[in-house]
Amino acid sequence: MAGYVVLDINVTDPETFAKYRELAPPAIAAYGGKYLARGGTAEVLEGSWAPNRIVILEFPTAEHAKQWLESAEYRDARALRHAAAKTDAIVVQGL
Repeated sequence: MAGYVVLDINVTDPETFAKYRELAPPAIAAYGGKYLARGGTAEVLEGSWAPNRIVILEFPTAEHAKQWLESAEYRDARALRHAAAKTDAIVVQGL
């Protein structure tokens, strides 16, 4: 069953975040992940959520997604993201 990572990213340092955007895709791909949405326009349909930069990733399973997040391949990119942005993230199992 697929695992989906949903991130709401508020970029505070665009220059450092640009470096993150270069490093993240190969690490995501190494765990079978792919981008479904990446920073496109988000429109609130209900509620008071005010999303920033939304990213949706699909992995073969939720376990693959968690392995990616903690992986050596993603370590440097993750550190850059933490330095350049505030992020809320979840993983949800698909159908």
